[in-house]
Amino acid sequence: MKKSTMNTVIGSALAAAAGVFVYRAYQEKNTVKIAEDTDMRNSLEVDQRESVEADVDPAEKGLTQLDSAYRDEWQANAFPQTHREMKELEEDK
Repeated sequence: MKKSTMNTVIGSALAAAAGVFVYRAYQEKNTVKIAEDTDMRNSLEVDQRESVEADVDPAEKGLTQLDSAYRDEWQANAFPQTHREMKELEEDK
């Protein structure tokens, strides 16, 4: 192969490699980096493990950790815990 043809092929290959490098760098720069989801509501494992307070609090027996978290949230927001409490609230309206 002629020397000028070889130089053209090598130059083209280097230009293509540089183009790929620039394209990859551009993609990486413009890609949004998102942290792994750590919300317990999206975890199947948390919805299968027994509540941490199950042996201490009788109301926690039979609840999973996710159910326990929901229960704590309901209590903090004064959400009725039983059907009787819900009926009493409806009757007061």
